[in-house]
Amino acid sequence: MASVSPPAASTQPALPSGIAVFKTVPYAFILPEILCGTWVWILVAATSVSFPLLQGWVMYVSLTSCLISLLLLLVYLLGLHKNSENWKVLDSLYHGATAILYMSAAVLQANATIRSEFGPNSPPNYELNSAASFFAFITTFLYILHAFNIYYQ
Repeated sequence: MASVSPPAASTQPALPSGIAVFKTVPYAFILPEILCGTWVWILVAATSVSFPLLQGWVMYVSLTSCLISLLLLLVYLLGLHKNSENWKVLDSLYHGATAILYMSAAVLQANATIRSEFGPNSPPNYELNSAASFFAFITTFLYILHAFNIYYQ
């Protein structure tokens, strides 16, 4: 008599929905990513934007990333992902690509900060640019953490 074994249970953890998003790593990083990214574009917008090519890219990356991350957070909060494994792949690809884009934006913002040290309106613009650089690197770090955590789950 042959024995029939039950189907193997999936070892993959379920994707969080609702308030569990804020309690589950790496999904708990989404809100800090949005908040720090928002600070980046607010601080850059508060300067006189002396280097539009550099800081324009920073504004584009930070604003676009904030909006897409907000949409992704809403998908997880509302449970629209329906626990599909495809969302993990999408999440990993999005956060990996965004980490690379944010690193480029953070480096360009740091360059703009260095160049604004002795420019017109030096003290206030330099301080705002320094804060924007700080938050850009923090946001980059958060996106990297999210991408690696979701990839190695």
